[in-house]
Amino acid sequence: MIQVSIEVNDKTVTAEVEPRLTLLDFIRDVAGLKGTHAGCEHGVCGACTVLVEGNAIRSCLVLAVQADEQEVISIEGVGGDLGRSGELSIVQDAFCEAHGLQCGYCTPGMVLAAEALLADTPNPTEGDVREAISGNICRCTGYVQIVEAVMLAADRLANRNYKSKPGQPYDQTLG
Repeated sequence: MIQVSIEVNDKTVTAEVEPRLTLLDFIRDVAGLKGTHAGCEHGVCGACTVLVEGNAIRSCLVLAVQADEQEVISIEGVGGDLGRSGELSIVQDAFCEAHGLQCGYCTPGMVLAAEALLADTPNPTEGDVREAISGNICRCTGYVQIVEAVMLAADRLANRNYKSKPGQPYDQTLG
């Protein structure tokens, strides 16, 4: 057993874990956050996407010990007050408005991939969006509404005077 201490959604979670425990299982079973979905468990589907130090990663391919002392944001940490206030982030709201979700299984990974993209590329092209979400499989939408949602979020963020790091709330004032 190895002790790890991972900051998940602004809360430090410390536990003794087996060296082979994935970050996905740590988030779901140790931190108790079930929004990060287990899909293929081979890094292909993107359902387990989270942000580690601001980068979108497949949590099924990373061991919890590799994330020791790092900042992780899961879907529960996205939105106002790191998701605790119940407010949607601009990306989440755009997904709702553009109908970028149907069954919802891929949605957490898609939202986090979009959050990471928009943090690094505030004015993405449609090609940038398609590339950013290309590692996330959706069986329901055909991706058109997802791309529209990310482009809508980018437009909304461009009209704000402040953008925080991924997973944290955006300033709601203009000035």
